[in-house]
Amino acid sequence: MGTGKGMGGQAVFDDVNEKLKEVYELSILYDFYGELLGDHKKQIFEDYVLNDLSLAEIADNAGISRQGVHDIIRRCTKALRGYEEALCLAEKFGRIKQLVGQISEVSAELSEAAENQCGEGAIKEAVSLGVPKIVECAGMILKEL
Repeated sequence: MGTGKGMGGQAVFDDVNEKLKEVYELSILYDFYGELLGDHKKQIFEDYVLNDLSLAEIADNAGISRQGVHDIIRRCTKALRGYEEALCLAEKFGRIKQLVGQISEVSAELSEAAENQCGEGAIKEAVSLGVPKIVECAGMILKEL
């Protein structure tokens, strides 16, 4: 069995990474916009992206051809990406999640400074640096909403 090194090994890893990125992207888009798909399309898309079934398995379950399954998956992918392009809900969610993470980090630092009781000056410095960052992040979140 190969180690992934040598001629073509990196290309295989790159292909796997691209496939994983696409599955991740589609699963996020599905989480946001999946309910906008019809029940039949939704089931086929779930089986392919979330349940990792092959086209043949899905075709057998749905009673359609593999080409039909492929076409439905392609149309669903296009629709989900179109919804995101128009509404940007997943993108906004990602930005808000990042900002909430920053608030959490700053809050933890403030809490740690208070617990360690590094002295009144250290606590005041932590608060003077942390609170404005929390206010800034909160303001950015509110703008997103």
